[in-house]
Amino acid sequence: MKFRQWALGALLGLSSVTSAWAHDYKVGQIQIDDPWVRASAPGQTNGAGYLDIDNDAKTADRLVSVSSDAAERVELHTVQAEKGVARMRHLPEGIDVPADGEVKLAPGGYHVMFMNLKQPFVAGGEVPATLKFEKAGEVAVKFEIKPIGHQPDADHAHMDHMKH
Repeated sequence: MKFRQWALGALLGLSSVTSAWAHDYKVGQIQIDDPWVRASAPGQTNGAGYLDIDNDAKTADRLVSVSSDAAERVELHTVQAEKGVARMRHLPEGIDVPADGEVKLAPGGYHVMFMNLKQPFVAGGEVPATLKFEKAGEVAVKFEIKPIGHQPDADHAHMDHMKH
């Protein structure tokens, strides 16, 4: 009986810890889930940020920009294959977010590009940023800095951002 009480207590404690790690933000009908970046490798001057956007509105919206004091410039990018080579492309018009839909910014696809970092990203820290949506407005978020080797899943494309 004591083991069950201990196990239940441990499970409840673990669930409160994992929910404390989750970073979820909301502006209007837009919810932002789990913004994160990888820690910087030595000499790396750029970093990519990822997150999930969920739009509960009956109308589409658009992520038009991201700003942060952590880098000289922040842009929205995607990765496109050209002749078998993955290349980053700047998205000056932003990223469409469908009505009652979601968009995932993830390795190998859409991402936030932090360019010319003012300081390296260090695992365990956070990167403050402001997301600006065309209709919903602005929301301040914090990107959690994950370890350099963090892999959200095993089957995503790899992109070398150190060259850009």
